[in-house]
Amino acid sequence: MSMQALRERLSALKKDANAQLAAAGAKTWTAEDKAKFDAVVDEAERVEQQIDAHERALNLAADKDFGNVIRNEPNAKKTELQQGLEIFMRKSFREMSQEDAQKVRNTMSTTTGSEGGFTVQPLVATSLIDLLKAYGFMRRVADQITTANGADLAYPTSDGTTEVGEIVAQNVAATSADPTFGTRSLNVFKFGSKIITIPIELIQDSSIDIVAMVQKRMRDRIGRAQNIYFSTGTGTGQPMGLFTAAGVGKVGTTGQVTTVTYDDLVDLVDSLDAAYLDNPPSTPELPNVEPGWMFSQSMRRVVRKIKDTSGRPIWTPSYDEGAAAKTPDRLLGYPVNINNDAPAAGANAKSMAFGNLHKYLIRDAMDVTMFRFDDSAFVSKGQIGFLAWARAGGNLMDVNSVKTYQHPAT
Repeated sequence: MSMQALRERLSALKKDANAQLAAAGAKTWTAEDKAKFDAVVDEAERVEQQIDAHERALNLAADKDFGNVIRNEPNAKKTELQQGLEIFMRKSFREMSQEDAQKVRNTMSTTTGSEGGFTVQPLVATSLIDLLKAYGFMRRVADQITTANGADLAYPTSDGTTEVGEIVAQNVAATSADPTFGTRSLNVFKFGSKIITIPIELIQDSSIDIVAMVQKRMRDRIGRAQNIYFSTGTGTGQPMGLFTAAGVGKVGTTGQVTTVTYDDLVDLVDSLDAAYLDNPPSTPELPNVEPGWMFSQSMRRVVRKIKDTSGRPIWTPSYDEGAAAKTPDRLLGYPVNINNDAPAAGANAKSMAFGNLHKYLIRDAMDVTMFRFDDSAFVSKGQIGFLAWARAGGNLMDVNSVKTYQHPAT
């Protein structure tokens, strides 16, 4: 079955599941109702697994054979900065004319030029950072800032959820209650793309958008590495991950090392202060402000069949997921964000997070460094190598805004 057919099948199954939920209304579900709904959910999960397998196979083939090669747009005009970066990627230093070398110098400031390394100018670094911002599970929900350099940064924070006003009698002075301010570390760490080898034939083909192709590979590799640490980083020599920083809102009872119950989910939602739940829904102007869930696909398989005390499913499949649109499924009325770098279920593991996920802040530094390798180790294989270093960090700015479900020790 083709990818398009699989996506259409998945969309139809989700619409069927939602139709069952709407038709049942508030009534108590019978065993037959549950069996029918679970059958649809099981089939939807099988189709999703097929789609994931197809996508992984396509990505592997594209990575190996450059089947996803990006070509230049016909008649597209390039800025001098774009031209300089393209020259740097296509030509070795000895092949550059004086004009070429000047464009490269205008685009990239030399740091270790004899070794082929350049710190790219901010306008060029922005293009890679923008690619990263559109990539990865954590970046889809987190707030993001960009700084000119990677200097250590202590970000100011203030929690006003416990502050209360007062009634003041006539001619009585108001009580002083200054806000309490704190700081959260938001230092950046160096992430490498590993060396990306490109066949010389592609580099010499002027119709290939070599800049976009290499940047996409850099984005994929650096983005995947960053997402791991933004999820579960320890904060020591690496970013502080969301699941590491967030406090525990609910610990499962003994025997739930790999499971979670309906009552656990309700308790986890209620472990969050009501002030964090009373946020407006997401809008284009203020995205990601609605509280939501985050966990892996493996945990989704655990929770998507959980029923409430009346036997009704608490999982609402998305209406609009399909080939062109993608909206999140909902659990207990809140959107679900799948992050496969979230911890797996296990003893003492914090496998689920719930709350204001946008309170996690990702910081990108503009000092991106790129290297070009055209020595004999690469040229003898008909290849040129590229390597990028990008600096980024992350931390949960308000530790009370997100809570986690922790499995018991046994």
